[in-house]
Amino acid sequence: MLQLKRVYEPAARSDGRRILVDRLWPRGLTKEKAALDEWMKEIAPSTELRRWFAHDPDKWPEFRKRYRQELRAHADLVREIATRASRGRVTLVYGARDELRNEAVVLAAVVRSKLK
Repeated sequence: MLQLKRVYEPAARSDGRRILVDRLWPRGLTKEKAALDEWMKEIAPSTELRRWFAHDPDKWPEFRKRYRQELRAHADLVREIATRASRGRVTLVYGARDELRNEAVVLAAVVRSKLK
């Protein structure tokens, strides 16, 4: 059970374990308001990749490819999320405005592939 949610949306009990998967802390948000269980910044895209992508929709296909390659180096963290998701609800929390093209979307796809 894996879902995605913007960090600026209110937390809910149905979110289960809330894991922030951004490298940078979301602007203007307190720890209390974020209501996170964990901040897994190690699994976020590298600073270089994040800056290159800059949320440009035209770069999305290449970003997905490059980020999947980076995730190979964090296979242990991907497995950890998959294990948690197999035991209960996990919400990958992100700060990006674009809900369709962000690192959490790519990470969720990789994690789901491990659940099958």
